[in-house]
Amino acid sequence: MSCHEIEALRLGLMNSLGIGDDATRRHARDELGDDPEPHIAALADAESLAACRRHLDTALVELEAEIAEADPEAPDYDYLRGRLVAVRDAENALERLLSHGDAFLDDLGESHHTLHEAFPVDE
Repeated sequence: MSCHEIEALRLGLMNSLGIGDDATRRHARDELGDDPEPHIAALADAESLAACRRHLDTALVELEAEIAEADPEAPDYDYLRGRLVAVRDAENALERLLSHGDAFLDDLGESHHTLHEAFPVDE
């Protein structure tokens, strides 16, 4: 079994942030296989942090449904629950990244405002 949600999120973040090398991308795509589930494919192809958030939320709903339908006595049940913990942790990290991005944008706005206060533009 593989944690498709995490690999798909890695790909979506690499797309969104414009980072990552070809070997890392190939490895993540290999983990997902040739025909990933639609919500996993959408997460892997996300091109913005907002899209990553949206598709990760869908992936979490799907994973929770899979766990709800799983037999607690099945050998992979604990792994499924562990996957949920890992994906929720990734969700929290993504929220922190988005929050820091929002704060950075606010800071840039304040810097711009301060610059114009210090050096008024005559029109």
